[in-house]
Amino acid sequence: MSSATAETHHDDGHAHSHELPWPQQLRANRMGLWLFCISEIFLFLALLAARFYLWGGERPELSQGLGLITTTVLLVSSYFVFRGETAMEHGDRKTFLSSFMVAAVLGFIFFIGVVVMEWNIFGLELELFGIEWFGHLKPTDGVFGGVFFAMTGMHALHVLSGLVLILFVWNLGRKGHFSAEKHWGVEACAIYWHYVDVVWVFFYPALYLIGTAVH
Repeated sequence: MSSATAETHHDDGHAHSHELPWPQQLRANRMGLWLFCISEIFLFLALLAARFYLWGGERPELSQGLGLITTTVLLVSSYFVFRGETAMEHGDRKTFLSSFMVAAVLGFIFFIGVVVMEWNIFGLELELFGIEWFGHLKPTDGVFGGVFFAMTGMHALHVLSGLVLILFVWNLGRKGHFSAEKHWGVEACAIYWHYVDVVWVFFYPALYLIGTAVH
C-alpha cells in the first residue's frame, strides 16, 4: 500500500472516529434549533413591545373577517404538518407527502392573504359576505402603518422561509429520504412551522382584537 493510500485511509478512519452516534447528533440538532427559536423570541417580543408602546389602547380598523380567515388557515396548516410528521414517525411516507403538500398550499394561502390582500398591494376593493377582502392601511399611515407592516412583514418573511423548508423536505421525502428511525429534517421543519404559527397566535390578537379601533 502506498504512503498516499495509507494516509487517506488514516484520515477516513480519523473522521469516522469523531462522528457522533445518531442519538447524540439528534440531541445536538434539537438543541441548536431550539436555541435558534429562543433567539428569535427577542425579535418578536420587540415587535410586540413596539405595538403596545406606540399604539397603546388603540389599533387601526382592520378587516376582522380577513384576519380570522387567514389565522384559521395558518392554524389548520400546522395540523397537517403535525399529521405529516407523525406519519413519517410510523414510516407512512404517502401520508407524510400528502400532508406536507396540503400544509404548503395552506401556508401559501395565508401568505397571499397577508401580503396581497391585507397589504392590498394592487389597490383593490371587494366586500363579499360581509367581509372586506382587501385592506386599506398603508406603511405611511403613521405608527399604525409602520407597526402593522413591520409585524406582519417580519412574520410573512418567516412564513415564506417555512414554505421553502416544507417544500424542500417534501421533495427529499419524495426521493426516498427519511425513515421511521431517522427523520430529523421532517421534525425540524415541523418545529419551525409550529413556532411560526405560535408567533402569529400572539400577533393576531395584538393587531386585530386588542384595543379600540380607530378610523
